[in-house]
Amino acid sequence: MVTHAETRPLSDEQLRELVALTKQADSVELKLTVPDANQRSAVAALKLDPLEAQIRQVFFFDTPDLALDKAGLVVRARRVQGEGEDTVIKLRPVVPAALSPKLRRSAGFGVEVDAMPGGFVCSASLKAKLGASNVVAVAAGRRPVRKLFTKEQRALYAKHAPSGTDLDALAVLGPINVLKLKFSPKSLGRRMVAELWFYPDNVRILELSTKCQPADAFQVAAEARAYLGSRGVELMGQQQTKTRTALEFFSRELSAGSST
Repeated sequence: MVTHAETRPLSDEQLRELVALTKQADSVELKLTVPDANQRSAVAALKLDPLEAQIRQVFFFDTPDLALDKAGLVVRARRVQGEGEDTVIKLRPVVPAALSPKLRRSAGFGVEVDAMPGGFVCSASLKAKLGASNVVAVAAGRRPVRKLFTKEQRALYAKHAPSGTDLDALAVLGPINVLKLKFSPKSLGRRMVAELWFYPDNVRILELSTKCQPADAFQVAAEARAYLGSRGVELMGQQQTKTRTALEFFSRELSAGSST
């Protein structure tokens, strides 16, 4: 299975794959990234108020050459204003039918299809909540990385991580500062989420998204597309992934630092 990231329409084969994946997933998240040149107009058209947004900090953990990313493994921690901290071990892409029934029943585990114009990917995530200040302590080097993750998360990581990538040996990639705003347009009749990611090199990614049940995915996609199009939001701009952009930035930064 591959991740399709181009903005051209899906082929018949890709549509069949997408339909099969949604039938096996727990949820579907429909995403759209807005090109930088169109972000201000999109914010104005959707009447998004930044003062209503929640502040987040996102940290990733990987090797300088992104060995985990290459193996389809994402290790992430977040600090969330007013909600504490959380962590996730994510596998992507995955074939849901290949996952063990025991893992599918685990609390905090879910399978989701992320779909965007021209592409989709199926991922599996094992999440956990943390107490306060754990992420800051790890980022500062005062606590080992493994302390952020539960026993079950560490076991999942160990099963899928490349050889020689011990959790405590991973580099801290971050933070990325994020504004997250939930809004519910009356004409759409469902909740949407806007996330604005601020990268250290001044790149910004604005992502609009909505979640739904797998059986409703195609109907919700059509309705969301119609709503955003009616507001003049660019629907077929080049799509960027938040995680990949972050990983690649910090990988370049680490490489530049090691060569000086």
